Amino acid sequence: MTVQAMSRSSRTFLRIREGYRQLAERRSALFGLYFILFLIVVAIIAPWIAPYGIDEFTDGVLEGPSWAHPFGIDQIGRDVFSRVLLGSQISLTVGIFSVGISLVAGIVLGILAGYYGGWLDAVFMRIMDVVMAIPYVLLAVLIAAILGPSLQNGIIAIGIVRVPRFARVVRAATMATVRLQYVEAARCVGASDFRIITREIFPNIVGPLVIYTTLSLGEAILASAVLSFLGLGAQPPIPEWGALLQEAQRYLTTAPFLSIFPGLCVFATVLSFNLLGDGLRDILDPKSRR
Repeated sequence: MTVQAMSRSSRTFLRIREGYRQLAERRSALFGLYFILFLIVVAIIAPWIAPYGIDEFTDGVLEGPSWAHPFGIDQIGRDVFSRVLLGSQISLTVGIFSVGISLVAGIVLGILAGYYGGWLDAVFMRIMDVVMAIPYVLLAVLIAAILGPSLQNGIIAIGIVRVPRFARVVRAATMATVRLQYVEAARCVGASDFRIITREIFPNIVGPLVIYTTLSLGEAILASAVLSFLGLGAQPPIPEWGALLQEAQRYLTTAPFLSIFPGLCVFATVLSFNLLGDGLRDILDPKSRR
């Protein structure tokens, strides 16, 4: 490893350590970070720690929580604890892939609009305004209904409706960066547009992207649960948290535990991403510091 590479890795490590130190000063954000890390670990090892499989049946039906079945048994004899554990893997995957679609498309559209401006900016942003004029969840439901009810189509629908929001965040950050002196200096020495965008502009808009991506992950998981609850997302027997809530709605009075545990998982996950996103905003956005 060269001295330059070692120096770069050392600076990266110092930045991470300093960021963690600042995050540790915000207890709510630190709680969000720890819960998300815990959830990721659980999602990874879920197939090995779940006592039962997705569609493995037990001896009982609609039995409440017990030592053998901590979250109870559902209406056809499946262990709810196992299905919630395995559902964490699916819900996180939905959030990551749907936000990934929005992130990539939003970066491309936002940078092009913010860097070149003119008619390109006007056309892109007016299209984004039209899309954003339709309520977020309603548009996701409409797209999922057109594509057909499935987990994959739910991911695509959630990804599409969040593109305008990412594009506007990236455009605003790009327009603020493109006027800075070092960008003008890069133009003066003959740097190409691609080099200016990738080497000068993009590294300086990462902060707002990290903040908004973190907040969007929680919203995407919630939107996925809504689509599945409406029957437009994950289909049985996939144990996505929203699908578990959809199956449990008929038993709210007779077996409320069927909806309580997956509902708590959705609530805690979305809350944790929001807490972490707020903490990152305090650290990465100088305007939010007091």
